[in-house]
Amino acid sequence: MVAYRQPPKGRITDLVIDSTGLKVFGEGEWKVRKHGAEKRRVWRKLHLAVDPVSHDIVAAEVSLENVHDAEVLPTLLNPLRRKLGRVYADGAYDSKASHQLISHKGATACIPPRKNAGLWEKGHPRNEAVLVMRKEGLVHWKKMSGYHRRSLAETAMYRFKQLMTGKISLRNYNGQVGEIMAYVCAMNKLNALGLPVRKPRV
Repeated sequence: MVAYRQPPKGRITDLVIDSTGLKVFGEGEWKVRKHGAEKRRVWRKLHLAVDPVSHDIVAAEVSLENVHDAEVLPTLLNPLRRKLGRVYADGAYDSKASHQLISHKGATACIPPRKNAGLWEKGHPRNEAVLVMRKEGLVHWKKMSGYHRRSLAETAMYRFKQLMTGKISLRNYNGQVGEIMAYVCAMNKLNALGLPVRKPRV
């Protein structure tokens, strides 16, 4: 297993969760290019937990494309021993199991309720988000909750795909996992060296 985690740096104020599809570039892809044959493309999903302050990938997991995002959340969060503040994730994680897990980690869930979401049991923290969205709308809730921080995970995904060109070259699943985790490790090492800073235009 590739050791990609950086040494603990204390409390993580926020943690951002996201996932993306990675294309497996193999024999099937070459056949499509050469013969125009209709062949179902193979994908893997990469699930990341990112610290938006340091930009470190705190946790990573690879799954088959048919695995639901929320199913992987325990694998991302349970191994973490650092204290968490807020966990940001999209509506795919809006489930009682996800909220319960985040609460057990001592963190606050910042997850937009699904459209037409109902209230849960009295006193559940999610109810406030549902009521705000009903009255003020999703945009207001996002602004109030600081949900814009989740976009930093999308930035991490973009940087990851730029690094590995968005495709997996190995055909064996275990090899694919190792290949992806090696890139995760490389990203964290690049972060440790210092993130690139865009100079303002004169």
